[in-house]
Amino acid sequence: MPTKPALSRQARQPLQSLDAVRIADALLKVQTVIGVTGLSESSIRRKVAAGTFPKPLKDGIRCTRWRAGDVTQWLRSKVETAAAA
Repeated sequence: MPTKPALSRQARQPLQSLDAVRIADALLKVQTVIGVTGLSESSIRRKVAAGTFPKPLKDGIRCTRWRAGDVTQWLRSKVETAAAA
């Protein structure tokens, strides 16, 4: 009997709704941050390293989350900067 291929860790995790962004203290997965900002994961990580994007919270070795309020504040500052230009 054929076996099913193993699912990757990301494929096993349930998706997080983009509605989570509305709760300031919600902890967002990187996939949600990607969906909200339109940035790639590598761009997000580069911006964090450069200090131009909110730092994530670490809750263990493999658990990285961003506070929704920090991400929405970053988005608002981008909109204000673009409007002022």
